[in-house]
Amino acid sequence: MNLVTFTAGGTQHWGVTAPGGVLALSGEFPQWPTLRGVIAAGAIDEVLAAGADRAASHADGSYVLDIPVPDPGKIICVGVNFPDRNAEYKDGQEAPPNMSLFIRFPSSFTGHDRPLVRPPESPQLDYEGEIAVIIGKGGRRIPEDQALSHIAALTLCNEGTIRDWVRHAKFNVTQGKNWDASGAMGPWAVPYRHPSQIVDVALETRVNGEVRQQDRTGRMLFPVARQIAYISTFCTLVPGDIIVTGTPTGAGARFDPPVWLKPGDVVEVSAEGIGTLRNGVRDE
Repeated sequence: MNLVTFTAGGTQHWGVTAPGGVLALSGEFPQWPTLRGVIAAGAIDEVLAAGADRAASHADGSYVLDIPVPDPGKIICVGVNFPDRNAEYKDGQEAPPNMSLFIRFPSSFTGHDRPLVRPPESPQLDYEGEIAVIIGKGGRRIPEDQALSHIAALTLCNEGTIRDWVRHAKFNVTQGKNWDASGAMGPWAVPYRHPSQIVDVALETRVNGEVRQQDRTGRMLFPVARQIAYISTFCTLVPGDIIVTGTPTGAGARFDPPVWLKPGDVVEVSAEGIGTLRNGVRDE
């Protein structure tokens, strides 16, 4: 059973997965308007217990999935975090001493089975398959050996990028990373129980069934525990914050010539123990 946020009949709900659909629980816990409140209260187990052995309130086809935490305090993304990805930059640096970071806004993500949106300003919509961690216990200067205990849940991310817009300014990728609905997150949030869920799991991205990206989190230049420790050095992490942990090599920009996403394409991001995030593509 996993946590979900979804919209049905014009109303957003949160709840859990159920056979053949989803079970809305937000009406039973009005003190928590979104899953961010559930996470902040440390109430994931309470919510899961409330949904155990119950039928779906909304059958598949009667709802659309939203990003699991629709109102995160912040979304921080880690760039260039796999060895082969670092080598793409051909700058002679084996591995940087510290991780590259940038910010994304919630509006730049859509949910599972909803289309990524390609804007009219550029055809260069690209994919980046990643695992995202949702912070459950906040903190500042979190020790690396305690960092994984601060995770509440895991989800998947297609960190869609408008490539030419990440080069509109020097030392700045924000413009290319924040187009509305250019990326996706979901389909659900998997409660975090054990380091084996994140320390060394397989991650894969497919476009129209073709494998484009494939690696394991155990090969990250900056493992998730170090990400949490490093980020919390300069800013306080709070429940519901999201860290998007890095993508392997193989994005469309690295083909010769580059291969951009276009309407009709289907992108799938999969990770062991989490599931598959699937999105089509449409023009704005």
